[in-house]
Amino acid sequence: MTGPSDTERRKVTTLRELPQSIEPSHDLWPRIEAGLGDGAMPGQRRALRMRWLAAAAMVACVATGVWIGRSLLSGMPGSGTAPATASHGSSIPGVAPTALDAAYVSDPRYQQQRAELVRALQARLARLPPPERDKVTASLQAIEKAKADLEQALGHDPSNALLQELLVNTYQDEMRVLTDVHEASDPGRGI
Repeated sequence: MTGPSDTERRKVTTLRELPQSIEPSHDLWPRIEAGLGDGAMPGQRRALRMRWLAAAAMVACVATGVWIGRSLLSGMPGSGTAPATASHGSSIPGVAPTALDAAYVSDPRYQQQRAELVRALQARLARLPPPERDKVTASLQAIEKAKADLEQALGHDPSNALLQELLVNTYQDEMRVLTDVHEASDPGRGI
């Protein structure tokens, strides 16, 4: 096989000296088509594979979080797959006890403190001016309705972590209101 002659290897000094078109020595399309394979370029296939791996990793993380959350909740006393009826019920004036009272409030200190605040609630409400009394009663009724709604939803989906967190937050809101009423009914204080 002979190499290009010296006249073919001459130095090109400007672009105008280059030929306008060069025919390939063989048909390039079969190799291009084979490289495309199933229609995706190698970089696109890699990106698609990375997306699937990322999705699988996210699913694995969520599954692990749910598994850990369920194992932590199952270790709590009084917790089960269905919410249990607690002994404290609702004794807030004008609000009936809820059908479901979740086991998330099974701490005896919480139950004792809540029971004391609820027992003293009527007397403390009587000391408040009527507009404030109406606001507190409306707030407590809204909290009781929220608790009932969340407990009912948890009855249908007991492993839902968002509903569990919302219910715990609602119990904390109730304790804040009861504590505020307790402190506000003291002479010289207000809500």
